[in-house]
Amino acid sequence: MGLFDKLKKLVTKKEKEIENKEIEESLETYDKGLKKTRDEFVSKLSLLGIKYTKVSEEYFEELENLLIMADIGVNTVFKFMEEIRERVKKENIVDTKYLQEVIVDELFIIYVNNESLSDKIAMADEGTTVILMVGVNGVGKTTTIAKLAYKYRQEGKKVMMIAADTFRAGAVAQLKDWAMKTDSLFFGKENTDPSGVIFDGLEMAKKEDVDIVFIDTAGRLQNKVNLMKELEKMNKVIGRIVPNAPHETLLVIDATTGQNGIVQAESFKEITNITGIVLTKLDGTAKGGIVLAIKESVGIPVKFIGLGEKMTDLQVFDIESYIYGLFKDMIE
Repeated sequence: MGLFDKLKKLVTKKEKEIENKEIEESLETYDKGLKKTRDEFVSKLSLLGIKYTKVSEEYFEELENLLIMADIGVNTVFKFMEEIRERVKKENIVDTKYLQEVIVDELFIIYVNNESLSDKIAMADEGTTVILMVGVNGVGKTTTIAKLAYKYRQEGKKVMMIAADTFRAGAVAQLKDWAMKTDSLFFGKENTDPSGVIFDGLEMAKKEDVDIVFIDTAGRLQNKVNLMKELEKMNKVIGRIVPNAPHETLLVIDATTGQNGIVQAESFKEITNITGIVLTKLDGTAKGGIVLAIKESVGIPVKFIGLGEKMTDLQVFDIESYIYGLFKDMIE
């Protein structure tokens, strides 16, 4: 069964009021969160299918421009167009309405790319799981930590936050405030060595039998060498206190920054081992194609996406739900 048929089944399930409330709520969040992109991208794609009922070079040119405007990324679009042209030729596709189904399938294939990239968080087999959060200032890193803490507290986990962004004014106090709001433990000190704070914080986490620790870090990218050294030092300290940690290093990116987000991903990948991406504010942009562009550019899986301001609007990334959220109107 192709992805398009699977998604049709998802729509049918949704219309019949899905018994599994969690799946229903997740689909609704994707539906609402990707509305801007869907209204902009899919409506134009549908109009393209009306303008050209038969596949032609003009259709391909307009499709290419449309995909680039959705912020899927030029290189990804070129690769994608090659695949589409190949399938059109191979399967002798002439009807643009049918081609729309092929487009949905190919966008899914381009993300998965025969790889077994996991969107699941790598939890420690035993003891404390340590998650290092990185990203430039202003992308929503601290609120993302709060939303993740809330998610795992709801699952009954004992959560702790460590403030290693020690020199930015108000950063420690802000994280402490979120720790109180989410009923999480907290450790932090201002104007001191971040690695020292991490050392003391992880010692406390072990004593308190904490399940998951989130470590907030400074968002400086101006001097890559300094940041690389700082992150190397942090990683050594973390590994000394908790063997095989950090279990995840999540890079937080603001989806509304578009291609600049890809530049950030490439820069951070150069200086530390990023294991996953968190895309915030995806509901605030009409360029939701950045999900595909980031995966294609840096080869790192998107693990969470922010689709609203509520605590529950940070969703575990699911490629099928994402494609559903984009193309729902086309497949109903």
